[in-house]
Amino acid sequence: MKKSFLIFIFTAFMVVMNVSYWYYNKSTRGMGFTICKAPGREKLDENASNNVRPLKGMMTILPQGRFGNQIGEYAALYALAKMNDYQAYLLPEMHQEFSSLFKLKLPVISKDADKRIKWKQYPLNNWMCPEYRNITGENVKLKGFVYSWTFYHHLKSELLEELTFHDFVKDEVNSYLAQVRGDRKNVTFVGVHVRRGDYEQLFVKQKRGVLADKNYLQKATDYFRNKYQNPIFVVTSNGMKWCKDNINNSLGDVYFAGDGNEGSPARDFAILAHCNHTIMTFGSFGIWAAYLAGGEAMHLTNYSAPDSSYLKYVKYEAIYLPEWIAVAADLSELIKSKAQSQN
Repeated sequence: MKKSFLIFIFTAFMVVMNVSYWYYNKSTRGMGFTICKAPGREKLDENASNNVRPLKGMMTILPQGRFGNQIGEYAALYALAKMNDYQAYLLPEMHQEFSSLFKLKLPVISKDADKRIKWKQYPLNNWMCPEYRNITGENVKLKGFVYSWTFYHHLKSELLEELTFHDFVKDEVNSYLAQVRGDRKNVTFVGVHVRRGDYEQLFVKQKRGVLADKNYLQKATDYFRNKYQNPIFVVTSNGMKWCKDNINNSLGDVYFAGDGNEGSPARDFAILAHCNHTIMTFGSFGIWAAYLAGGEAMHLTNYSAPDSSYLKYVKYEAIYLPEWIAVAADLSELIKSKAQSQN
C-alpha cells in the first residue's frame, strides 16, 4: 500500500511538471526568449524563438561632413543595422568625433580591420526609402549625408539613450546655465543656433537660398517671450558678430555663448541640447540639438528658390519633424534679383 502510494505521488508530480513545462513554453513563445550560448554571431539554438534572427554580418557608415552630419549618420547606421539584422560598428573617425561628448555604446572597428574587410558599398539618400529595409550582403558600408528623422524616429527612446552625455559634460553645461540664470526664478532656456560662416557663400550663392534674417529671429524670440514667463535665449553661432548686430537684446534676456566668441562645436552642441526649447536657422547641427533637447522647436523653411539644385536631394518634410514650428523664409529679394537678371 505504501509503495503504491509513493508511485502515485511520483506519477502525479511528473504530470504536474510536464503540464507546467508545456504551459511555460506556450506562454513565452513569440516573446523573444532564447537560450544564449555566448556573445557573438553564433548560430541560434534550434529552440530559440522565431522572432530572434541571426545577424547577417557587420554594418558601418562612412563619416562625412561636420558634427551635425555625422550624428545623423550615426543614427541612420543604428536604425538600419537593427532593421536589417546587422551588428553596427563605428569607424575610428566617428568614434573620435563623439566619444569625448557621449557615452557611446556601439563597438569600434580598427583601421586595419576596416582595410581588410571586403565591404559592400551602399549609398543612401537623405530620407528613408523602402529598399533600405532589405539590405543584403555580409558586410555593408553605408554612405550618404543622412539626417532625416524618417530613418530613426521610431527608435527615438533608444537613440536618445545611445547619445547620452558624459556626466562631466552635463555638470559643465549645468554650471554654465546656472551662471546665466543668476537669481532669476522659473527660467525657460531657449537654445538659439545661427548658422552663418561658410553658408553665406555655399548656400546663398551656389544653391540660390537664403539664410535666417533679423526678422525671422525677432519672430522666433517673440514667440517664446509671449509664451513663457522668464525665457533666456542662449545663442551659439559660427557668426557671432552678425548675431550681436541682428538679435535684439533690449530686454537683457539674450546671452551669447562663449562670451560672444565662437565656441567649439561640441561645447555649443551640449549647451543647446540642455536647453528646454530650440530656435534653429539652418543645418543639421541645429536640427540635432533640437532633437536631443526636446521641447518646442522653431525652424526656417522654404529657404531655397523653387528651381534650386538643393531641392534635388533634400525634402523639407523629411528634415523637420511635423510637430516643429515652421516659419517660411522671405524669398522676395531672391525672386526679384532673378527677375532683374532675366530682363
